[in-house]
Amino acid sequence: MVTEVERKKSDLFDKPILSFLLKNSRFLLALRVTITALFFYALYFGFTQPEKTNLFTPALFWGLFWALFMVVTLPTFGRIFCGVCPHGFLGKYITDFGLKKKMPKFMQNRYIGITILLVGWWGIYYTFAGFWKSPFNTAMMFSTMTLFAFVLYYIYRDMSYCKYICPIGTLTRAYDKLSFTKLETYSDHCKNCRTFECATACSYNLKPFTFEKKNQSDDCTLCMDCATSCEAVNFSITEPAQQLNSKLKILSSEVWTYILILGAIPVSMGFAHGLERSKIADDMIWNQTASLLNLSEYSGGFAFLYALIFTSFFAVSGLYLASKSLKKDYSTVFTSIGVAYIPLFIFGSLGHTLETFFIKDYKLIVDGFAQAFMIDSSVSNLAKRGDEWLHIFSILKWIGVAWAFLLIYKRLKLFKATKMRKSLAFIFSSTLLFSFIGLNFYKGYVFKTYGKKERTFYHKNK
Repeated sequence: MVTEVERKKSDLFDKPILSFLLKNSRFLLALRVTITALFFYALYFGFTQPEKTNLFTPALFWGLFWALFMVVTLPTFGRIFCGVCPHGFLGKYITDFGLKKKMPKFMQNRYIGITILLVGWWGIYYTFAGFWKSPFNTAMMFSTMTLFAFVLYYIYRDMSYCKYICPIGTLTRAYDKLSFTKLETYSDHCKNCRTFECATACSYNLKPFTFEKKNQSDDCTLCMDCATSCEAVNFSITEPAQQLNSKLKILSSEVWTYILILGAIPVSMGFAHGLERSKIADDMIWNQTASLLNLSEYSGGFAFLYALIFTSFFAVSGLYLASKSLKKDYSTVFTSIGVAYIPLFIFGSLGHTLETFFIKDYKLIVDGFAQAFMIDSSVSNLAKRGDEWLHIFSILKWIGVAWAFLLIYKRLKLFKATKMRKSLAFIFSSTLLFSFIGLNFYKGYVFKTYGKKERTFYHKNK
């Protein structure tokens, strides 16, 4: 065990205040207990006050936890959210006295969590507008997932629920690759180590001293248990997406997360919240399909479905043609180049999240907490829809597009091929980006040409 190290200036543990916030075990315990108490209080509030007058339950889950805290912190500090998650916090204690069985292979499937997220959250969000605004529905969903998680924590070891079943487990792993922080160890101090306190302290059965060599931190949730057990662990500021400049192991499930969440958030909202407001909304393919099947009341769900299909088609076909251009195995190209889509799905979502915070969620969060703790407080929204300055957030998606182009270019350097083949591969790999750009220009064209209708069926039910 290392008890003293000379820390780098980039090491956040070298800063007294940050070291206290990130590494002090007592503070972290108090923080996790507080967040867990809020979590269960919001569930209790949802069951005892199930009407829409209950602001606290939706404010905590849909305003503060998701999407604001998660979407803002994951691409910056990494999986900080997982480090304070009530499920993971309590799950470690449950696992300690549990059965400690190995999770079966068929359950070690990260697509399970992705499917739960897509169908259970986004599918319902678009298809049954307003469903998740119900405090009771929100409390019931999180209570069910909590009970399910606790059962799996008790049965299986190594926090397998977090890795494979948690709806945001693979999502947060995917986000982490863009962050400007990294957790590693001071390798010089690890050379002669024979006790491996950092690995022993890890409930996820990870080995922090291998992170640097692997150029990634696997399923590390930044719980900081390793950092409190050994001084050789460091948590440093680095160049954003630094690990994407060189080779690293990418899971196909991670790339599918980028693609599907891009379809679920920016593209679906471009359909259901964007083009649906135009005067020619009825002519859109999702409304035509819904009308043909006599399911017009579920048109938002069809918009979501078409968004997923279109996004997947452009991503897969583009990467397939890129693999042919490079004369490389498709699965290798899919994971190596597909990881470059990270900025697109993150920044495409971030703009919407921040805009929503200013026009709605800020007031919801403040009023919700005031209601829950019986405090006299009344605030106004920080902005209203249509304010000119809010357009600044639309720039974020173009930053994501530009960054994705740059990452594709950098990732192609890892392949051995002629310049001509790499040029063709760059064009084909960028098909998803071109389709995203095209959607945004098409929206502008539609509203400029046909105008905006006063109100849509989708929003009447939202």
